[in-house]
Amino acid sequence: METQNLQILIEGCLKNDRNSQKQIYDLYKNAMYSVCLRICADCDDAKDALQEGFVEVFKCINAFRSESSLGAWIKTIMVRRAIRKLKKLKFEKFPANLHEPIEFESDISGEELHKAILMLDEGYRSVFVLYEVEGYSHQEISRILKISEGTSKSQLHYAKKKLQLILQKIYGYER
Repeated sequence: METQNLQILIEGCLKNDRNSQKQIYDLYKNAMYSVCLRICADCDDAKDALQEGFVEVFKCINAFRSESSLGAWIKTIMVRRAIRKLKKLKFEKFPANLHEPIEFESDISGEELHKAILMLDEGYRSVFVLYEVEGYSHQEISRILKISEGTSKSQLHYAKKKLQLILQKIYGYER
């Protein structure tokens, strides 16, 4: 969408214009639902996070400073909302000195990998998605999830190990 038109929609949202809100929602809903689903792994939880996230977006739109794109700003809110859905779980803590790289077969389809990711425990899945899919650093993940950087690193390590096992078991992929 053109920057000028997006700015008009943002100004409309600042005035609580429902039409502007609907247009922004329609523009970003699919991408943000994907973000929420990758983190929550449950359609209903992802829909809840999406809904709550957009309520927060429109409630706090005055905090948007155009320092990043509107999409990036909304994505940050959605990630935090989805993580809140998972906060009921306690994260297991593992040693932080696990640096062995994990490799996956190159012929794994996106659908197979997505299904395997959904089979991960929520703590593993959250860190894996935030780091490998969304590109957050361990420092950022530790702030978002309120865990140590070492825990983030070990969760990622064990998530990759678990993914290998899942892919081996279900799809017959070997390392």
